[in-house]
This record gives sequence, structure tokens and C-alpha cells, in this order.
Amino acid sequence: MADRSFSVAKLPGFTATAIIVFAALYLPIFTLVGYSFNANQSVAVWGGFSLDWYAKAWANTQVKDATVLSLIIAVTAAVIATAVATLAALGTTRRKKFRGETFIYVMINQPLMVPEIVTAVTLLIFFGIIKQATGIQGIGYVILAHAAFCIPFAYLPIRARLEGMDLSLETAATDLYASSWQTFRFVTLPLLLPGVIAGAMLAFVISLDDVVITEFVKSGGQDTLPTYMLGQMRRQMTPEINAVSTMLLVLTVVLLTAFFFLTRKNDQ
Repeated sequence: MADRSFSVAKLPGFTATAIIVFAALYLPIFTLVGYSFNANQSVAVWGGFSLDWYAKAWANTQVKDATVLSLIIAVTAAVIATAVATLAALGTTRRKKFRGETFIYVMINQPLMVPEIVTAVTLLIFFGIIKQATGIQGIGYVILAHAAFCIPFAYLPIRARLEGMDLSLETAATDLYASSWQTFRFVTLPLLLPGVIAGAMLAFVISLDDVVITEFVKSGGQDTLPTYMLGQMRRQMTPEINAVSTMLLVLTVVLLTAFFFLTRKNDQ
């Protein structure tokens, strides 16, 4: 009997469409990486192979300061977002169904559904009111803004991990007179840890790459690497920006690859 199972790959034009889509996605990235080795100062005219722009980027004090600030913000925001997301995931999965659960799920994932510019403007107004009332300034506002935006990105893999975990071990620990804290510390957390790490890495990448929220919330002298690059592009576009972008791309790819292998291990 002939196999009549449906496969989207068998549709007419699927291969050609896939090639066009992948070319549109990745050719600009390959062009960016290639021209980061351009000896010519122009970003559009090839002048031979050179590593000079990487050396200049490495020696650029502003790039170093922006990179350090970006890492501080991303790490801190990822830790806060992951902690809140873990508590939220536990609260929405390790209990019986309750009224309002869907509403809570929607509110947690609100930053994913609302345009980022709306979130940025909202945070700008909210933090502006706090600054005016308290007079407190600092980088903490950017960290809190990033953490709030990153919570759903950390929440989704953690919740997925919890939903895929067998409750029998936690039940057995309870039957053996373990307290709630002991069950969480010695059973739930070790099993949940891959999901927590995956969520933290995803939150870190999202925070590290963010431009819109940072532009609205940051104060003077608080340029992160993405906002610094945006400012440089407005002044003069050189292959140094390509070099910095390539290094940021490599870091992002490494973290996302680690995230993929962690989630793949979870599925197995």
C-alpha cells in the first residue's frame, strides 16, 4: 500500500523556498563577518584581507568599557530573571489547577506579546517617576528593565523542564518524611538545574543584545555594547563595527549552541 502520509517537504517549491529563506537570513550575516576582515576603511569596498579592525576594536577603550558594562548588566539581569522565573514556574506547575492560572501565564509572558517599544516607553515613564520622587540615579534601572524583559525567556524553558519531570521522586521524598525544602533542595532542584541553566543563558543573550529598552532607560555614560555600536553607525560606519558585531555574534552563537545541547539533553 502506498504511503500517503503528508509531508510539507514534498510540497511543490518547498526546496526553492527554503533556499531563498535561508539565503535571506544568513547571507547578510556572512557578508558582515567577511567584511570585518576588510583592509579598506569603507564597509562596501573590499580592500584585501586584514585583522587590523579587530586589533583596533580590542584597543578601543570605549568598546572595552561598553563590553564590560554589557556583561555586568546581562549577568545581573539574567540572575534576577532566572530566580523570578524559577519561582514562577514552580508556582504554576507544582500545584493543582486553579482559577486565574491562564491569566498569570499571560502576564508572565506579556513582554513577549507586547511590542518592545511599548515596554521601553512604559519603563521610561515608570522609572522617571521613581527618579523624580527619590532622586536616585544609576545603572540599577537598566538592570531591572532588562530583568523584567528577560523573565519570560527564562520562564519558558524552566516551565517546560518542570512539566517534563516525573513527580514520583518528589513524592517518594515526601513519603520518606523529607520537608518541602529538603525535597526541593535534594530532588527538584538537581533535576531542574539543566532547565534553569538554559533559561539563564537565554536571558543573558537577550539582555546582551538588547537595544530598544536600553536606549530608553539608560542615562548618560551608560552605553552598552549594542547602543555604542548604534551610536558609532550614526557617526561613521567602519569595519571596526563589523569586527565588534562579529565577536558579539560568536559569543551569542556559542551560548545558543550550549542552550540547544542542554535542551536536547533534557528531551532525551
